[in-house]
Amino acid sequence: MSEPAQNAEKPPDDIAIDVENLTKSFGGHTVVRGLTMQVRRGLIYGFLGPNGSGKTTTIRMLCGLLTPDSGRGTCLGLDIHRDAEIIKRHVGYMTQHFSLYQDLSVRENLEFVARVYGLRNPRAAARGAIERLGLAQRAEQLAGELSGGWKQRLALGACTLPDPQLLLLDEPTAGVDPKARREFWNEIHALAAQGLTVLVSTHYMDEAERCHEIAYIAYGELLAQGTVQEVIDASHLTTFTVSGGRNLSALAAELEKREGITMVAPFGTSLHVSGPDEAAVNAAIAPFREDRDLVWEPSQPSLEDVFIDLMSKTASGKAKGSGS
Repeated sequence: MSEPAQNAEKPPDDIAIDVENLTKSFGGHTVVRGLTMQVRRGLIYGFLGPNGSGKTTTIRMLCGLLTPDSGRGTCLGLDIHRDAEIIKRHVGYMTQHFSLYQDLSVRENLEFVARVYGLRNPRAAARGAIERLGLAQRAEQLAGELSGGWKQRLALGACTLPDPQLLLLDEPTAGVDPKARREFWNEIHALAAQGLTVLVSTHYMDEAERCHEIAYIAYGELLAQGTVQEVIDASHLTTFTVSGGRNLSALAAELEKREGITMVAPFGTSLHVSGPDEAAVNAAIAPFREDRDLVWEPSQPSLEDVFIDLMSKTASGKAKGSGS
């Protein structure tokens, strides 16, 4: 095994991922722009963002499948430019789409993967994964006949077979029912408790809240990172929940026109109303608080409120920058 690149400063031992100013373009279109982040070992790190935000491209750069155009970084202490082949041996990568053989059984798929990784006893390794993930009753079932949740478990078993130090999961629970999602996350927390570092991209806010730390990326740029509470606090949003009244849809339309209000979002039978300036928000809603049918309550912004606000600000900035 070759040594990590000598010209890069070695990250602290507790840092699994350390990248700075990563940039990647395809056909003249910049997909990831100047991304800088750190992920500490043993954490479950949530990677959030809309479709096309650069999450998958970033994950592929981290695990050695893509080479950055510029920027520096290490993954597990190895240089992502020079040590890509070594990184691949220590990282488990679960793609968005099921990538195992549909016409092989659960057992056959796992034995095949174990052989690809060069494990000493492929059959024993496959048996261990089957038992660990509760797949015993489906061991001889064809992978193509499994439901989304069981396919997800099989894919997780395959990418953890070689005992990786880092697990990269790219939207692993898309299209999976709530029960299977919860069981999957229980398994992820069990793996993290054993010391495995996990970076997982997701669209679901409830999943983001299960992570130790999160990062939000849009238009290829990292907009926020930290614990969930740190990200919420850093938004400095003033938020109210308003309920009652006969037509909240009409109220939402009126509030969206008011200066100082940057987000109005329906939540069941109420609206979340937010803005970055407390005085401006209070001035904007003052006329509506005179309506006795409406109940206004100050509330902490939710993670979803924060992300909607971040997206609106970023989209507005992009529109101004493009001259549109």
